[in-house]
Amino acid sequence: MPLSIDLITLGVPQVEAAGAFYASAFSTTASDNEHTTDLDLHGTGQLALQQIDALATDSGTMPATSGFRGYVLSSIVNQPAEVKALLGAATAKGAMVIKPAKKQLFGEFTAVYRTPDGAVWKLAAASKKDTDPVPDPPKPTETAIYLGVAKPKASRAFYERLGMSVNHDYGDKFIDFTIADGVCRLGLLPRKALAKDAGVDEHGDGFSALVLTHTAASRDDVDALLTAAGSAGGRVTAAATQTDQGDYAGHFTDPDGYHWRITTPA
Repeated sequence: MPLSIDLITLGVPQVEAAGAFYASAFSTTASDNEHTTDLDLHGTGQLALQQIDALATDSGTMPATSGFRGYVLSSIVNQPAEVKALLGAATAKGAMVIKPAKKQLFGEFTAVYRTPDGAVWKLAAASKKDTDPVPDPPKPTETAIYLGVAKPKASRAFYERLGMSVNHDYGDKFIDFTIADGVCRLGLLPRKALAKDAGVDEHGDGFSALVLTHTAASRDDVDALLTAAGSAGGRVTAAATQTDQGDYAGHFTDPDGYHWRITTPA
């Protein structure tokens, strides 16, 4: 089974507060589990919120983080007015505008904000003009996560070894991968270029407060993906084992240090 992003988990200082923010900003429903808050991004992916210290412990790293975390989350909608509506909903709940909603140099209509928990989100319209009334609420047509990496072509080779298929390939400028319904898209940019596009300083260190989860079909698939990650240049940080939550899961980091969890239900 090829690798896919079935769940994005963000480490946050306060799960309840972050859950309230995201539920309001994206007009979605938050469901609380024992240790996390889960949100369905209108069928374009799943987002989970976990206390950052616990997420770091689960990932085998230290919780401290500062500056740019190395990634940008993105919500793509149909038209510019929906970008404005989503930005307004986010700022009303405490988000800080990094780039206001406007048409960019090459015609793309975007906005960028930082959430109260520190994550950076980019909003983008698929079309350049408004053609329809703004739906209430605006619903994304796609959710993506863009990772800032040392060399996109090298990272592409790693992810291809894990079964992902390239969609757009602009060499060491930008690469992304095809997606299936209900999961998030993965994109790769040089870290400096990604930070510049988002309007933030590129410097930062510590735990990224991010874990990407793939749900495999079987224990054999979990083991196979972990083995493939290790042989392709990643690092297996936790061998697969039965967890207290009842699933079978292991962890690896990609060549740029981003954390992945591979799991299957027991």
